[in-house]
This record gives sequence, C-alpha cells and structure tokens, in this order.
Amino acid sequence: MESAPFRPRGERPEARFLRSGIIALLVGGLLTGPVAAQSPAAKPATEPPPQADLFEKSLDAAAQALRVYGAWDNPEALRRVSSLGYRIVHESGFTEFPISFYLIDMPEPNAFALPAGQIFITRGMLSIGLTDDQLAALLGHEIAHVVLRHGLKMERRATLLNVLTQALVVGLMVNAGRNSGPRPGEVPDPYGIERADTGQGDLIYGSYAASLILSELLLRSYSRDFEDEADEEGQRWAAAAGFAPDGTLQLMSALGSRLPDSSKEYGYWRTHPFFDQRTAAARIRAQGLARGDEKNPADTRSSTQQKLLAYAAAAKPDLKAESKPEPRASGRPESRTDAKPLPSRRKLIEQAALTAWPTGVEAERLRLARLHERRDALLAQQPIARDYGRLIAAYVAEADEVRALDPSSPLLPTLEAQRDVLDTERRNLYPRAGEIWRGGIWETPFLETFLSNYPEAEEAPDVALALGEAYSRSSRQADAVAQFLRAWETAPESAAARRAQRGLRNLAPSLTQLTALAELAAQDRDPELRALSSARLVQLASTYTDLAAGHAYLERFPDGDHVRAVGERLNVLAENLYGEIVLYQSVGDHVRAIERIQQILTHAPASSAAQKLLDRVVLPT
Repeated sequence: MESAPFRPRGERPEARFLRSGIIALLVGGLLTGPVAAQSPAAKPATEPPPQADLFEKSLDAAAQALRVYGAWDNPEALRRVSSLGYRIVHESGFTEFPISFYLIDMPEPNAFALPAGQIFITRGMLSIGLTDDQLAALLGHEIAHVVLRHGLKMERRATLLNVLTQALVVGLMVNAGRNSGPRPGEVPDPYGIERADTGQGDLIYGSYAASLILSELLLRSYSRDFEDEADEEGQRWAAAAGFAPDGTLQLMSALGSRLPDSSKEYGYWRTHPFFDQRTAAARIRAQGLARGDEKNPADTRSSTQQKLLAYAAAAKPDLKAESKPEPRASGRPESRTDAKPLPSRRKLIEQAALTAWPTGVEAERLRLARLHERRDALLAQQPIARDYGRLIAAYVAEADEVRALDPSSPLLPTLEAQRDVLDTERRNLYPRAGEIWRGGIWETPFLETFLSNYPEAEEAPDVALALGEAYSRSSRQADAVAQFLRAWETAPESAAARRAQRGLRNLAPSLTQLTALAELAAQDRDPELRALSSARLVQLASTYTDLAAGHAYLERFPDGDHVRAVGERLNVLAENLYGEIVLYQSVGDHVRAIERIQQILTHAPASSAAQKLLDRVVLPT
C-alpha cells in the first residue's frame, strides 16, 4: 500500500499557515513569552544566543526522547560519561553549540546525537562494561557527528527536526481545547490517515506524530561516509585527549564479542552499520596515532555551563502538548510513559548545565533551586498527604553527589540542615498518620505515602498488605505483587506475611503481566509458588497478547530466561497490529489506526513493523 501524499482538505486558518510554509511565524507566535530572570551571578542575556532556534528544536527532540524512553537516573554513570566526554570536546575545539550528555533508559546498547549537541548514551550500552578507552571512542564518534554537522547535512533528518516542532505545536493547539485537530499535511502521515474529530483522536495524534518523528531522528543510521568521518575524527580526538589510540578498535571488538548475533539487526549495529569496514579502518588509523597528554577541560566545562545558562535565560515558554495522559487500551498495564509530561525546556538545559560543571556557585544554585521547587510543591499539600520520604531521599542523593565531587563543599551543611527540618516534620506527622491507619478509612494514596514516609514503622507490613490488595483490585498486578512480597519479606512470621503469601498464591494463576510472574518465579521462600509462577511464565512468554507486557519484561529482565520467546512474540504482535493499521485505514477508522501505530512505536520500536512504518513516512515538500 503506497503512502498517501499530504493533501489539504477542509482548510482552517491554522492549516493554511502550516501548509504555506509560514509555520515559523506560527511557532514564534505560540512560543514567544517573557524571558525568565537569570540568577544574580549570571550576566543578563541581551539577545538570544546564536542559532537559538535550531538549539530549541533539537532540545525539543531531546525532551521527547526522555519522555518516550525515560531518563536513566544514575549520577555516578553520568559523572563518568561527562568526565570523559568533555575531555574530547576540549580537544575538538567545537564552540558552535554547547555539548551536553544524557543517559537514556533503553536496554538496547546504543548511542546517538542530535544536531545541536545533545548526546545520549543508553543504559544498555553502559551495562556491557566498556573501559574508559572504549567509552571515549564511542563519545568521540557521537561528538564528531555534531561537530561535522551530519544531522543537518542529511536533508531528511533536518526536515524532520522542523516537522517535530510543527507536530508539537499541533499538539499544543489540540490540548488547548480546540474542537478540530490537525489535518493531513500538518504532520507525517504514512498511511494517509486523517484523524476523526473526537477527544481520543486529538490526544493520540500529537503523541503518535512526535514518536514517529523521534524514531526517525534517533534510530535512522547515517551514511557510510558520515560514519567513516565520525570514526576518524572521534578516534583522533580521543587519542589526543589521552585515551588509547586503538580505542575505536577496542570498542568494535567489545561490542562484537559481547552482543548476541541477533542484536546486529537492531540497536547499535542498525544505527551504526558497516562494522567490518569500520573495524579495518580503525586498525589502520590507530597505527598513526599517539596517546596525548591528559588535559584538564575545566575551562571547556565552565564555558559550556555558561552557554547553556544563556540558552536557558532566552528559552521560550515550554510546549505542553504532552502534559495530558494518553488514553489507555482496556486492560493495558501501567506504563512509565503514561501521563508523563514533556520535560521542561529550562529544566532540561539547567540539568545539562549542572552536568557540564557540577561544582561552584552556579552548580550550587541549580542544585538548591531544583530541591526547593520540590520542597515548595510538597509544602503546598495538606500535611498528611506530603511524601516526605521521597523528598528526603532526594536531599540525601544530592548531598552524596556533592560529597563525591567535593567533600568540603559549603553546600553540604545547607543540604543537611534542610533535610533535618524535613525529617522533623515527617516524624511529627507520624502519630496522625498512625491514627488514620487505625481508623480504617483511607485511600490508596494515603497507603503509598505512609510507606514512603515510614518504611520501618511497625505498621508497615500491614500497610503494604493493604496496598497490595488495593492494587490487585484495580488490576495493577505488578504493583500488587511487589507490595505482597514487601509485606511477606518485611515480617515473615507475621499474620500480614501469611495473608500476603495466600494473596500471591491466589493471584499467580491469573497473572498476565510477565514482569510480575518473573518476580514470583525468582523468589525462594515458597517453592510451590515459584514452580506455579515459572510454569505460568513459560506458557505466557510465547502466547501473551499485550504488546506493553512484552516490552516491560524485556526492559526489566534483559538477561531473563525467556527473552527470546518474549521477543519473538513481541514481533508477532507488532506485525498483527501493522495488519490492523492497514485494515482500519482502509475502512476509514483512523483513530484506531493511529492508536496502533503509537503502540508499535512505543513498545516495539525495533520491530520490523516499526521499520515498515518509518519507511512509509512522507515528508512535506
């Protein structure tokens, strides 16, 4: 079935603007707003930084990546990546855009860069145990893609970056309460799909368009010439920065030996192809390179921070196109992408600024600002609803990070004092929380907050049991299993533990979430429950019907015993959805077609069905 071209129909004023190439004016009108004030320590911005428009488009793509795939919260790994990465940035001499590093929560080993300097390393890539020399080679390659402007030299990728902003603006108009959604030609439309004028169609469409474009931007490979150029420059810069001249060769060897053969169809090999030729070229280049002296990139990192803060000061107001929950299909398990808003532009830039130069006055200001924002939001709630436990944990994590960087930092006493105040407030609320618990009239959020605030309280096992039963009634199977296990393991000899064990045995035969079954199959307290769960998991691994369930298992247990069966079934389900897309489009049911496209792109982005969707994208002319 051929892709339908963009066709105007029933034009509204917005559609005429979008089609006629005046999208830049529309974007400017929607996004222009007051410039946020800078800190007293920073110089006020009198004009936007150079190429601010391209930077914000690239930043919006980064925000979508973090929303769809999730950020990987691992401060130690991020410190390592940035420490190595900025040594290479320093050698490149690149100043056009501030280079920034992000960790993305994808199990597949991969890395990719956006045109304005946002570089992503996946959890899967760091989990295979790369040495510093190998990781430096990888970072050098991605930095070279930015420096050599490969993302903008590929016309398709550059056009998609523009269309992503367009799609987000359309989503903004939809969620602002307009009755009419986008028309053909306003966003990529691989099947000539035209959304129905329903609330569900409105919500699905913006998410679908952004995910489709994001997949194109991040998961399409570069040409062989671009890959060769990035290898050459990245290898040279890494060697000059003090890393092994054959780091690229080591990287190729490590990836080739540690990843299964099937992974060459996807992940790193799909987006970084030509493995054999690149390996041979890296071997030859290494012979002509010498390891340079390690230099301190402090000036580069500090300068990068200041540039990022200038962009933050000039940033336009955030798009809120994705701030509403996406509609769920019936029976769909909870997913981390549901109801997740787009990361704030300002927050995203400020986090990058903190990563670039994590010590000093500006770093301390940024750390306190993000903690105080969370503290103020907490204190605006009713006292009994305040989740002190989560906020105190954030203060502890921040203090640990500061201590690892500078044990004598003057920020540490401030963080500890503010944490102690919050902890006192938490303890003072305990009698009231216990009274409400004993009263027997409470809702699920109260139970969640109680366990966060008082995980060691004597009531905790019973509260966990009650929470598990509440989750079970609302079909949150994985969460129910987690709380039943918590009640059982916290006080194994208690009445709550016995009830939790019975609850798990009753729940296991009807579990449909693979992650929940895998958790039960891994416990060793109850052999009968383990055997029952294992048998159920073997059965469902090749017969499950929910795409999201398979995706969740592969993310949670990337080395699990059932990865192959679950992965094969995931591809079958994605192909089935692809067939439904064609069917629904042919009968004019565009909302269902779009919903299935979104499911494939979110839960099976590496499948052949997703590839076929991407191959059919038609760009505006």
